[in-house]
Amino acid sequence: MNKRLLFTAAFAFATTAIAFAAEAAAVKNIVIVHGALADGSGWRKATDILEKRGFNVTIVQQPITSLDDDVAATKRVLDLQDGPVLLVGHSYGGMVITEAGNDPAVAGLVYVAAFQPDKGESLLSLASSKPAGSMDIKETKDGKYLYLDPGAFAADFAADLPQAEADFMAKSQVFASKQAFSAKITQPAWRTKKSWSIVATEDRSINPELERDMAKRAGSDVTEIKASHAVFASQPEKVADAIETAARKAGE
Repeated sequence: MNKRLLFTAAFAFATTAIAFAAEAAAVKNIVIVHGALADGSGWRKATDILEKRGFNVTIVQQPITSLDDDVAATKRVLDLQDGPVLLVGHSYGGMVITEAGNDPAVAGLVYVAAFQPDKGESLLSLASSKPAGSMDIKETKDGKYLYLDPGAFAADFAADLPQAEADFMAKSQVFASKQAFSAKITQPAWRTKKSWSIVATEDRSINPELERDMAKRAGSDVTEIKASHAVFASQPEKVADAIETAARKAGE
């Protein structure tokens, strides 16, 4: 074999090897942790879009009884994945993925209109640091759980969704324990993992400026979407685009 043929063969082999390595590094598993005052069903449209693009999507239905319980529920789902995982959290789900993201299977974190806490911070401490919209939060009779008044749900949580869809979300919301909201983060995964943040610019549940500040502090890549707190349901295509971009880059 002459030198030219040898060079051509070596180049072809190297190119194939690089392409194979890039393909092998791609993150195909996406695990989504829903927020409080909602459940995972609102992620149906975004899930369908991502699965059509070749991703394996699983949604954690955590109980929101405590942060520890929710992290444990997330880890049980992570244990079922084959290969690296992109961990996505909405709202309170951002608290969960910040702890659960320390799992070695997690290649990156995506915060979707979410809390992105540092060590020692809780949802309550972050939420009170900047004023948000008029969230009409109620206590259950036992004083242990919180929920959003169904009559205010559309305006406060999902103003850009059709009324019927917002009404269903209000009826299917998951009550959140006060314990979950007051729990403090011990080891923020974004300090050692790649992270991305979606800021919902019309958010009335979390102040958009707080979302921006938390993302900046963490060095997250930011995508801004004009949407309510329910951005995952009202803008599923744009949210799926941002998650897909994160999945591609997390594998690099």
